[in-house]
Amino acid sequence: MKYIQGILLFIFSVLSLNAQTTKTDYQRADSISQFRNLLLHDVLELNWIDSTNIFWYKTRISPDYIKFYIVDAANQKKREAFNHDRVAKAIKEQIGVKVDQNCLSLDNLEFSADTTSFTFEKKDTLWKCELSGNYLIEALSPKEKEPDWPHWGETRDELANDPVSSPNGESEAYIQDFNVFIRNVQTGKRTQLSFDGAAGDLYSSYISWSPDGRYITTNKVKLHKKRYMRFVESSPDKQMLPKVHEIEYLRPGDVLPVHRPTLFDVEKELQIEVETRPFEHQFSISNVQWEQDSEAFTFEYNERGHQRYQIVRVSVQSGEVSVIVDEQSDTFIDYSGKHFRHDLEKSEEIIWASERDGWNHLYLIDGKTGKVKNQITHGEWVVRGVEYVNEEDRTIIFKGSGRNKNEDPYNEHCYQIDFDGKRLIDLTPEKLQHQAQFSHDYNYFVDTYSSPDTPPVSVLRNSSDGRSLMTLEKADISKLEENGWIAPEPFVAKGRDGSTDIWGNIYRPTSFDPNKSYPIIEYIYAGPQSSFVQKGFNSYMSPFSGLAELGFIIVQIDGMGTSNRSKEFHDVCYKNLKDAGFPDRILWMKAAAEKYSYMDTTRVGIFGGSAGGQNAMGAVLFHPDFYDAAVASCGCHDNRMDKMWWNEQWMGYPVGPHYIESSNVENAYRLKGELMLIVGENDDNVDPSSTLQVANALINAEKDFELVILPGVGHTLGGEYGERKRRDFFVRTLLNSKTPCWNQ
Repeated sequence: MKYIQGILLFIFSVLSLNAQTTKTDYQRADSISQFRNLLLHDVLELNWIDSTNIFWYKTRISPDYIKFYIVDAANQKKREAFNHDRVAKAIKEQIGVKVDQNCLSLDNLEFSADTTSFTFEKKDTLWKCELSGNYLIEALSPKEKEPDWPHWGETRDELANDPVSSPNGESEAYIQDFNVFIRNVQTGKRTQLSFDGAAGDLYSSYISWSPDGRYITTNKVKLHKKRYMRFVESSPDKQMLPKVHEIEYLRPGDVLPVHRPTLFDVEKELQIEVETRPFEHQFSISNVQWEQDSEAFTFEYNERGHQRYQIVRVSVQSGEVSVIVDEQSDTFIDYSGKHFRHDLEKSEEIIWASERDGWNHLYLIDGKTGKVKNQITHGEWVVRGVEYVNEEDRTIIFKGSGRNKNEDPYNEHCYQIDFDGKRLIDLTPEKLQHQAQFSHDYNYFVDTYSSPDTPPVSVLRNSSDGRSLMTLEKADISKLEENGWIAPEPFVAKGRDGSTDIWGNIYRPTSFDPNKSYPIIEYIYAGPQSSFVQKGFNSYMSPFSGLAELGFIIVQIDGMGTSNRSKEFHDVCYKNLKDAGFPDRILWMKAAAEKYSYMDTTRVGIFGGSAGGQNAMGAVLFHPDFYDAAVASCGCHDNRMDKMWWNEQWMGYPVGPHYIESSNVENAYRLKGELMLIVGENDDNVDPSSTLQVANALINAEKDFELVILPGVGHTLGGEYGERKRRDFFVRTLLNSKTPCWNQ
């Protein structure tokens, strides 16, 4: 097959030897970003006003005209939010900023409950505008500076928390000399409750009181040796010399701190022994919750390797430990994507999400014994998230997908169901992708439904039955069509097992001619944490719409190993991230090319960033008989080099030979075809050394490739410069065309 492809490519190269892709072609590719402004009467932004059944939204009336509206959901009345001309004039005269009255930019807009005023941010200041008289605008305060949040990889400082007050405010618990103390706020009397805390094995200051104020719980923590990612910023703004950055960063296999739950009787001034040894092989101990009667507290135990997840109950009378919920899996428990727990205080029950029957569903569990009272949802479809639990009516509003036959199984719908699993109501019946935004009391919601090729419609619905109360907007695509826009095409083909439907989209350039032949470029992200193919309407896909305009057909596919289908579908990724659904993706593209002869499977490219960067390079390492060229941006090319939480979730613990098998570094010698690597030198998400290590392996294997390092740039697909390099790369390798001389 490759021999035949080689002959075809040679013939193509001869025919296109003098082909030239010009700067004008690139400018045309850039110009289609205007498509964002050509979708009319779509809801661009919407927010419910605090504690009311009133909301505001904005929509584009024409390409250069945006309007704001106020809607009273209870009365189904809609009006303009304010006089746009007067607001623009007031901002110009009173703040000194010229704004376009037809395209007002009001950052962080918030209306008062009575809608007679609103606040917004401009010139680093929070302003209030009164919607009466002369539209008086006054400065309220400087814009709040964004806090310097710690890097996500930084472990918690167990001694950093302030003293924690008891429910009645009479006492506070705190840590001193690594031990637990209680202080009476009025008398100042101090009582030491623990005596075995030490510098490396200390009691945590994150303390929790029982509701009756008699008991406290915290963790005794055996600290670990911190690990770091270090990288060099070559060209910092305020100095000539390079700057070294150091960020705490745990990788697969690294040692973790060990948290052991402890219990103290404050009234008797003693520690109650708790058996914690069964829970010390941990990834985490989290979510401490007291029962309202103060008889016990619970915590969640996530075992290292993510094959066991438990809710554990600790009795205050004896310190006795019992496991209430015990989730187990031979592969992994998707704690980061499908975890849901809601404790029902009055009935002492727990609503819990689990994939124990092979699909993600909700269960009603006895909070004392752990017995499953009933499965709330069931069937060959998945719960995607819980919106609201109504404890009085014993109903749940949740998102789900895959329940309707003859519909894209990824389309999200909103449902309501009783705790006993009866009276399931689809609140959003149209067989399309739904996005719901609920009022604060959950009596109403705005539902925007669409598909990649169906323009969005936004309606106000009643939450009790899904009844449509009024239509807010119906999107108009006439301006898009006038400018040559072509809707993406959802396409379905069978996967590697011959029976499972694999879903993806086909994107064509505005100059599309079915009589021509087009190279295929796949935009890939196969991270198992979710699914990624566009399901709602979007007139411009920033990662690849411009690229398509240069003469390519772009595809995006969710293969096996990604989420939001069955557990079996998801488990394909386990200890095997190099799979990335490629067998399904390749079959899908071949099926599309069989239907559409203009899709040329002898010229196939692929690109992606982060996990998608790992996937893109993996395509030309492990499937060079199909993929000819790849651009890999900021790839985690060896899962041993990347962040612990993500990689141990899918690749497991301990680190073993399977990590090597999936490594682009270890398999760099397999490279066939063309490869470009892009990396930001300041990437604090995926270690930039991961890209440099794979480059080193390629050099040692005497392979030819391109390397683009972006100074001062973080985690990125490439940015403006990287996008140009990616376009040039595919124009040369797949179109065999000359690229512009950018230095002239």
